[in-house]
Amino acid sequence: MIALSDRRIPVGAFLLVVAATCALLLSLPGQTVTTRYLTDLLLILDGAYRVTAGQIPNQDFHTPLGPLAYYLPAAGYVLSGSLGSAMPAAMALVTLALSIPMLHVLGSRLHPFIALLLGVFLLMILAVPINLGEGITALTFAKFYNRIGWAALGTLLVMYLRPRQLRGRQDLLDILCAAALTLAMLYTKLTYGIVAVSFLVFMLTDRQQRRWVLPALGLIVVSCLAIEIIWQSSLFYLNDLWLALDVGGRLRGTWGQIADHILVNMTDYVLLGLFASLSLSRTRSVREGFFYLFCAVTGFLIVNQNFQAWGIIALHAAAAVAAETILRQEEKIEPDARAGAWSTSTGTRLLFVALVLPTIVHCSAALGLHMISASTRAGQSLDLPHLERIRLANLWTWGDYGTANRYLTALRDGVEALSEIGLDGRKVLALDRSNPFPMILGAPPPSGDLPWLQWERTLNAAAFIPAETLLAEADVVMEPRFPDRSFTENSELSGLSALYGSYIASHFENVRETDHWRIRRRRLGAEPKVGMNSADPS
Repeated sequence: MIALSDRRIPVGAFLLVVAATCALLLSLPGQTVTTRYLTDLLLILDGAYRVTAGQIPNQDFHTPLGPLAYYLPAAGYVLSGSLGSAMPAAMALVTLALSIPMLHVLGSRLHPFIALLLGVFLLMILAVPINLGEGITALTFAKFYNRIGWAALGTLLVMYLRPRQLRGRQDLLDILCAAALTLAMLYTKLTYGIVAVSFLVFMLTDRQQRRWVLPALGLIVVSCLAIEIIWQSSLFYLNDLWLALDVGGRLRGTWGQIADHILVNMTDYVLLGLFASLSLSRTRSVREGFFYLFCAVTGFLIVNQNFQAWGIIALHAAAAVAAETILRQEEKIEPDARAGAWSTSTGTRLLFVALVLPTIVHCSAALGLHMISASTRAGQSLDLPHLERIRLANLWTWGDYGTANRYLTALRDGVEALSEIGLDGRKVLALDRSNPFPMILGAPPPSGDLPWLQWERTLNAAAFIPAETLLAEADVVMEPRFPDRSFTENSELSGLSALYGSYIASHFENVRETDHWRIRRRRLGAEPKVGMNSADPS
């Protein structure tokens, strides 16, 4: 413990090695292994395919996510040359990219011991291919945008602390790091970005740190304007997000589900309470107390909007700030009067270890499991064009494997039927949670649609994309026949049929029925419109 408190620990070098190791573990096998959320994985890859086909997120297709949620997988696709290895390559790239501001922020504001632990904690959360709060064997790249948001937000919140000592270009690096982290959140998933901007506005209350906060806010505004000039889809982005909020509600789920979110994260709340109490008993700072409250409340609001039970990473960042504050207060005590202080500082370190180490071990095991499974080609290949490097594995996940395998069977059935019909450049839309058929068959994706059709999450009976917009460019519509074969529930299929059934019946004709799909082709005289309609939800 004494050795670990030595300030000469090369924090930056150590965290850079960890980030590089995570990137290599992800990218070197060149395969994607998944044990659950297969439709979500195909949804992500469909977005990457659309981007490389020339479509612009929110402008050419509706999505509640920011453009980076699609451009990052597309970058992985371009770098790896395969959709099947796009996500490991993309997350390796993201891990290396976010480690740069992380090295500066944590290294300049935290004691080396706390910086090392929090840095490894955030890097493992970023790199691990699981949805936070789920088991080691629940391998999936689904919800990757949440892990990016949490890692970026956790790093930014540490900037509440003033630097331990001012170094050359400290303010310039602070400006660049704060702006980069905030922009990454704004254009990956806006809910994280809103919290990030709110935090920076709150930081204006610290007169000493205004010298970097004000320029950072200015740089963010200028960057957003520049991005809008190129992207020209900010209004569509806000409309799509508003549609998702209308579907899920401002507080998602029943009161019982909201209570579950609180109870599952109760241990972290209690530990943060201990850290905050120890720190506030020394500083008596109202502003510091408000910071802890801000992290606790906004963190809960974010996780309540996520498909995620555990993992309010803002609590861990706040605990790191409290631990650092305690250590700084103890360092002010005269050496000859520090007999009791040693136990306080040591206890603070041990308490922080207890907070982050279980997650570090959990994520390390899951990342290692994915690397071993990908390297040994565990499970079965999807055996579909362009997706051969994706493997569906049964790692003691029998229920998930059975469900995904049934969906894979239906997917192969649909691909075979479409190949027999002959697309000839026709645009296919699946009235299902994801639409992987265009990328599998190398066909142009339709414009104006919502590729993520999940009932009561992206649409419902009151908030949805009008049929005239969703199906405007579709030449072929795939309707699931047996919802028990996939993740599409009976209520979802019934809801989608109620919304779009009459339009499909009047504009499309039945051309083929298989065991799993009803395939409809647009009638002559009902040619699709060109271009995407307004993004305004009905």
